[in-house]
Amino acid sequence: MADTRDSGNSGLAIIAGLTMIGIYAIQFVAARFSLREHLTATDLAALRFGGAGAVFLPIVWRGGFASMRALGWRRALALAALAGLPYPLIINWGLTHAPAAHAAALCPASIVFFSFLLSRVVFNDGASRQRTIGVLAIIAGLSLFVAPARDGTGGVLFGDMLFIGSGLMFSAYAVLVRRWRADPVTATAAVALLSCLPLPALYLFAPSHIHAAAATEIISQIVVQGILAGAAAMFLYTYVVRQLGPQTASLFLPGIPIATVVVGMAVLGETPMAIQFAAIAIMAAGMGLSAIGGRIASKRLDAAAQAGS
Repeated sequence: MADTRDSGNSGLAIIAGLTMIGIYAIQFVAARFSLREHLTATDLAALRFGGAGAVFLPIVWRGGFASMRALGWRRALALAALAGLPYPLIINWGLTHAPAAHAAALCPASIVFFSFLLSRVVFNDGASRQRTIGVLAIIAGLSLFVAPARDGTGGVLFGDMLFIGSGLMFSAYAVLVRRWRADPVTATAAVALLSCLPLPALYLFAPSHIHAAAATEIISQIVVQGILAGAAAMFLYTYVVRQLGPQTASLFLPGIPIATVVVGMAVLGETPMAIQFAAIAIMAAGMGLSAIGGRIASKRLDAAAQAGS
């Protein structure tokens, strides 16, 4: 009975991961589109958490905030600081300097790389040969990807550094979710609702062009950034991390840059250089190998634990 339940959970986690890939690909392209047209980074962040907060407030309200209290306000604030309002602000700021394909490649690759480091430090997770080779491939792909930016405008390189920094933040979020065994709905709701608190101040003092945007663009971004990326994708990733762990959850990340490049070329007309296509392929291979290696190491640890008992 236990094996059947675990198999079912794994199947749902796989479906959740594939759905997450599609959502994040659409999110990066939609954000880049509006940032090139009317909206600012703070506008998109406000629409993201305004939409996500509207989704989660009724859910939390029905529970009487008991789940939030069970998580603890300090932990909730820590999760919100890592994956809440600062996280999309940094990514959207980067998208004002660099194309969507850069964000789609560097953010997931950085998440895999930093998840590997943090999992080693916090959980003492084993590092198989495949995972080590995968991480080295990610480092090589990252270096190759940002190489053209070093020879061009400094703005693109700055945007790339912001994407890498956001990967560190989200990796820390995933590790804390695993360490605290946080419920996916509670963790995502805490991030969304706490991120809504600074929105009035953000509206008053941060640069905004939201009044210049059409109503259809604003509504579309509320759906894409808020309901899909801010609520659905966050929940899906948290669920995958809870079911499979942060290392195995990384298995889905190679699909994000590939899907985003395809959508970005069709919608935005942004075609990466040949060297960056090669870098994306290297990072995708490294992410896949790293995630598979992490899964192998976890199975070996489980087998050793069962043998010891």
